[in-house]
Amino acid sequence: MATQSTKLAVLIDADNAQPAVVEGLLAEIAKYGTATVKRIYGDWTGPQLKGWKEALLTHAIQPIQQFRYTTGKNATDSALIIDAMDLLYSGKLDGFCIVSSDSDFTRLAARVREAGLVVYGFGEKKTPTPFVSACDKFIYTEILVAKDDEEDETVAPRSAAQLKQDTRLVALLRNAVDASSDDSGWANLAPVGSTIAKQAPEFDPRNYGYKKLSELIAASDLFEVEKRKSGESGATSTYVRNRRGVARKRTT
Repeated sequence: MATQSTKLAVLIDADNAQPAVVEGLLAEIAKYGTATVKRIYGDWTGPQLKGWKEALLTHAIQPIQQFRYTTGKNATDSALIIDAMDLLYSGKLDGFCIVSSDSDFTRLAARVREAGLVVYGFGEKKTPTPFVSACDKFIYTEILVAKDDEEDETVAPRSAAQLKQDTRLVALLRNAVDASSDDSGWANLAPVGSTIAKQAPEFDPRNYGYKKLSELIAASDLFEVEKRKSGESGATSTYVRNRRGVARKRTT
C-alpha cells in the first residue's frame, strides 16, 4: 500500500494532456505518494502550449523544453523517456506517474515495472490498450476534471440494469469475488479490489459514477453486501458474496 513516504516522479507529455486536468491529477497522485519530481515536456516556443503557463506556476511543475527537430517526429517523447531512465537509475524513487494518451510510452512503463517500481498511468479514454495494460494502475483523466455540469454523463451513476449489461464488468467483479472468497462464498472487499487491479489496471469505480468499489458493487445488485466488525478496535470491514452462487446452492 502506498504511503506519503512513497516517492513518485510525475512526467507529463504536454502534447497529449490538457491543463484542465492538473489539479485533479495532483490530488489523485497524492493518494499514492509524494510527487518529488514534477516535469512536463513540450516545445514551449510554439503557441499550442500557452494554456499550460498558469497551471505550471501554480503547481510548481518544471517545464522541459524540447524543440521539434523535424515534422512528424515526436522529440518530446524521446526526451521524457531519456529523463525517466535517468531517474530510474538514480535509485531515489519508488514509482512513476506517466501522464499521456500516447502508446509510445508502453515500453517505458514495462521497463520501469521490470525494475520493481510501480507505474501509474494517466490518460484519456482514447489511450491505446497496450499502454494501459503496461501500467500497474491506469486512471482516465476524464474523471479527474472538475465538472460544473451536473448533467454530465460521466457524473451520473449507472443503474443496476446498465451495470449488468456491461458483460466485461460483471465478469471482472464476479471473478475477483470468487478468487477471494472463503468456503461460504464470502470475500473481504480489500483483496477483491486488489485482484481487480491486477486484472484490469484501468478499472476505477468512478468510471461508472461511483466513488468507491463498495458503492459500485452494491449498486450492481449482483452481490450480497455485509458489514462486519472485527477485533477489539471494532473496525468495520465490507464482505461480499455472489448472489448467483447463493441461488445455485439453494436449488441443489
